[in-house]
Amino acid sequence: MPARAVTLYRQEQTQHQSSKHVVHHSRKSSSQVVKKKQVQATEAMAEPAYTVPTFRERAPEGMQEYQRMAAHFGRDLVQLQQELHRMKVATQEQVKNIEITREVKGMMPLRKDIPAEVPKAPDFLVSLRSHTVWEKTPVKLFCTVSGQPNPIVKWYRNNVAIEPLSAPGKYKIENKYGVHSLIISRCAVTDSGVYSVVATNPQGKATSKATVCVRRPQGGGELSHLPGLVPLLSGIHPSKLEVTLLESFGVTFGTEGGSVSLVANMVVVPDLPNLPPEAMWYRDDTLLMPSRWVEMSIGGGVAKLTLPHLNKDDEGLYTIRIWTKDGTTEHSAYLFVKDATPAVAGAPGAPMDVTASDVNADYVLVSWKPPNTTHEAPITGYFVDRRKSGTKDWVQCNDAPVKVCKLPVHGLTEGASYHFRVRAVNKDGISLPSRMSSGVTAAEVESDVEGVPSAPGQVIASRNTKTSAFVQWEAPKHANKIMGYYVDASVIGSKTWFPCNHRPYKHTRFVVHGLVPGDTYVFRVQAVNAYGLSEESQESAPLFIDAALSTPSAPYGISLLNCNGSSMTLAWKRPKHTGGSKIKSYYLDKRRAESVDWKDVSPSPAVHRIFTVENLTSGVFYEFKVRAVNLAGVGLSSEPSKAFACEAWTMAEPGPAYDISFWEVRDNSILVQWRAPVYTGEGPITGYFVDMAKKGSSDFVTVNAEPVGHCYLKVTGLETGASYVFRVRAVNAKGVGKASDVSDPICAKALPGTKEIVCGVDQETGDIFLNFEACEVSETSKFSWSKSYKEITESSRVSITSSGRHSKLTFVNPEKEDLGIYSVSVTDTDGVSSSYSVNEEELKKMLDLSYNIKHPIVPLKTELNYEILEKGHVRFWVQALKLSSSVNYRFIVNDKAITSAEGCKISHDVSTGIIQMTIEHFTRANEGTYTIQIHDGKAKSQSSLVLVGDAFKVALKEADFQRKEHIRKQGPHFSEYLSFHVTDDCTVMLVCKLANVKKETTFTWFKEDEEITVDVPPNPMSGSCSLPIPMFSRKDQGIYKAVLGDDRGKDTSVYDISGKVFEDIINAIASIAGSSASELVLQCTPEGIRLQCYMTYYTEEMKTSWFHRDSKISSSEKMRIGGTAEMAWMQICEPTDKEKGHYTIEIHDGIKSHSRTFDLSGQGKWRLDC
Repeated sequence: MPARAVTLYRQEQTQHQSSKHVVHHSRKSSSQVVKKKQVQATEAMAEPAYTVPTFRERAPEGMQEYQRMAAHFGRDLVQLQQELHRMKVATQEQVKNIEITREVKGMMPLRKDIPAEVPKAPDFLVSLRSHTVWEKTPVKLFCTVSGQPNPIVKWYRNNVAIEPLSAPGKYKIENKYGVHSLIISRCAVTDSGVYSVVATNPQGKATSKATVCVRRPQGGGELSHLPGLVPLLSGIHPSKLEVTLLESFGVTFGTEGGSVSLVANMVVVPDLPNLPPEAMWYRDDTLLMPSRWVEMSIGGGVAKLTLPHLNKDDEGLYTIRIWTKDGTTEHSAYLFVKDATPAVAGAPGAPMDVTASDVNADYVLVSWKPPNTTHEAPITGYFVDRRKSGTKDWVQCNDAPVKVCKLPVHGLTEGASYHFRVRAVNKDGISLPSRMSSGVTAAEVESDVEGVPSAPGQVIASRNTKTSAFVQWEAPKHANKIMGYYVDASVIGSKTWFPCNHRPYKHTRFVVHGLVPGDTYVFRVQAVNAYGLSEESQESAPLFIDAALSTPSAPYGISLLNCNGSSMTLAWKRPKHTGGSKIKSYYLDKRRAESVDWKDVSPSPAVHRIFTVENLTSGVFYEFKVRAVNLAGVGLSSEPSKAFACEAWTMAEPGPAYDISFWEVRDNSILVQWRAPVYTGEGPITGYFVDMAKKGSSDFVTVNAEPVGHCYLKVTGLETGASYVFRVRAVNAKGVGKASDVSDPICAKALPGTKEIVCGVDQETGDIFLNFEACEVSETSKFSWSKSYKEITESSRVSITSSGRHSKLTFVNPEKEDLGIYSVSVTDTDGVSSSYSVNEEELKKMLDLSYNIKHPIVPLKTELNYEILEKGHVRFWVQALKLSSSVNYRFIVNDKAITSAEGCKISHDVSTGIIQMTIEHFTRANEGTYTIQIHDGKAKSQSSLVLVGDAFKVALKEADFQRKEHIRKQGPHFSEYLSFHVTDDCTVMLVCKLANVKKETTFTWFKEDEEITVDVPPNPMSGSCSLPIPMFSRKDQGIYKAVLGDDRGKDTSVYDISGKVFEDIINAIASIAGSSASELVLQCTPEGIRLQCYMTYYTEEMKTSWFHRDSKISSSEKMRIGGTAEMAWMQICEPTDKEKGHYTIEIHDGIKSHSRTFDLSGQGKWRLDC
């Protein structure tokens, strides 16, 4: 308090005795308020206790550990009680100072006007100073600022603005008479950093900075976050530097062959470039030194450890320990190293921790640790390789794989230094080599007890964080010098195990990292020694991965929805952190605005986030606060609400909407939902306006031009990654009502792995469904389905089933009334939700698919058909695209079912999908309608064939023919009937082919039923016979017959050479003759001139034409046309000049013509000497 205010108080104290009782009462009330705020701040920063499950029986060493931990936490409890007592005394003193200040202000009836001061830039009269405090104790930073006008003061940590509302109860910012203070309750190590205060007014800006170092008492580490033990101090190293670790490396995952860097940032006071702090790095309890595998650096506020070539030997708990002025500060985190991809699929991982013990001059015992195997085949043995120091060549030491994890190596050169490496072998191949060992040492490692250890005992898993689990187990009863343990995990239902660590872990408790939130896991453990792996332990109980249970954070955003003069209806927002379990209820407290005493609103908690507070006094201002309750207990109280006046609402417009929530958050759209106002004003609500602004801005823009008639609106066109706030205004006939409270900021960015609702049809049942897979769930999550954004509670039209991350809404009897927007949200998540619009077109498509599944058909490749087989049998058949082995079917002919019997055979082939029925004796009685009915599981199909009238006659005729053909072919017969062939000399050959003949078979030619005698008798055994017809002409027309027979029967082939056949033969002769025709020659005769054309054969039946100057010549007395067997000629009798010109002969073969030309110009040489 300023001295001037204290002096004034002392002068006026005797003049105002009558007000003392008021002051005393105010002191008492304020003391309670401040005390409660202090306790709330302490509760807000209290870290949830981590309970490690215990076993029914403790081993002696376990009991000693338990007693040590109990003594340690007992000391912490005493320190905490002392700390609370000191805070209580300090709080009382602060309350007294506050009340004195209030009293002085109340006893100033007269105030003298202070003349306006000259504008002045901000200036720190008292600057911030640095503090070093213990963990879980408060710290207060304060400064005094002057300036005109009064500066605006902002606090920062590491250049990031401090927002008290971001962590209720954590920070408290005060300003009293120019003294500005920042109080940090229950400091954590992470609160260490550089704090700054910035004062700003129109005249300028000023800044003051200070460093806060939060130290952790020795042994006060968080056990639940460390899977191993922190290494013991190696000695005292005095230092004059104050070092505070800030952002440090966390749990890290690497792969063999890769590289990784562990970085720790720190604040060093003083920060001397040439004198960095001394840092030591440990892996488990082993001090690391710089080498080819480890690189270290420190300076510039950063300590860095680099592992340039990772190996499974590098897996473990890494600790950085830095010496400070008061001792050490340290940080630990686990590094996991998984196997590299093997050169051969299925090969095991590489062994690790290869060591060599020097026994004598030529003998070394090499030992190692086996790799973990989950889905790989069991290890059948190991190969050991050696290499002389200074060389690059590796030599295999053993010809056959050794089955135990040690091998005596002989044949070494005395005085030489060796390195060793090991490769594991299974049925699929050989692993990559392990990291090579260091040089041979003089320590022999032998096991007195042979054999693998027994399986570890009971395995217990418990929650740790949202991505990790704490696993502990009992040691094996028969240890046999255990090297460590392997922990495996499996997701429930997957039946697949994966390794949690790749290097044997020495202790019986382990934190498994990298788990998927929302999945349920089981764990098992294997022990390992020099002889191999033990049997797996029994599986742990299933564990749902989520954060450990804790009390919920404080509710916030208390708003007034209605007031009738004697009661108020309040609403509030749910806590941001539910503590890992569902919020069950809420407790409300109230007080008058001028009072400091809080009273319970109701002995029974509120179940919903809206509550009407009764029995209030009209005209009085009230404040309220809310606490949430879950399985872990009652959470923190909210900040007191604004002072609400208990005055009846009488305005004509509606009251504010409330409970604004956001769903279906995507990169450029958000669905905004709200609840209708409790107070509707003078008339029903007709719609809503939604206003939007970017976070930090007060410039709201109305999203919808016209009011929406429902309590939701999808806002589109948003900027990806930008944060927005919304408010809602209700509308009735009297106008637009009061705006709702501004919503929490929401970022327009979809959650990673977000999936949408999928509409489909069940392939088994044919049911139409909407299916949704959540990208994240918690143990308390539930799927809430809505239609038109109204929750579906009980409905006969749909059924809802949920399991794990999946939820399905199935339509019972889909119709047009099921059209609309369906949405689903997942409770206790970060807004996982989706929607789907079912329109009429899509519903029709889904109904068609549903009908086909509910009434399935056997798809047919071909419909029912028939074919005539060689014996005159008729085969009816149908082919399906696919048939199962359990297919059933039946043929129906003229409404009568047919079964397989004599004369009718029915069969099917699953591989081809063919079903057939063969009728051996097809007669007129088989005319009618044929149908096949197929049943294959639930699928059915039917196909019919109508075989009546002309269609049946054609089939019957063909069947009779095939039957006769079959009988004919039982004896000697013609495989090819008579046909003709013209040879190159224009001889016509009648040819046929024979089958099923023997020596006794006879063959005879006939023309017009008269036997033809041929020069060479036919030979049936040759398989063919021919009849030559030379000099073919019209006289050779007639009916030719060939008869084949023996004691088995006879067969006859008839060939009618006339009409079309005769014409075809002549054309064939003309084709050969025309091709062989010579050029026209001139021959003098007594009658005149003769043009002659020689050819292979000529007959007047050939189509031959003569032309003179392109005019066809007809035979006459002047020009006679004729020919002989060797040539065709034209005689020009008594030629004159008219007969001069070109002459052409054309021979037609039915396809083309063959022509020859002669130029008869004469040129005065008509008279020739002949």
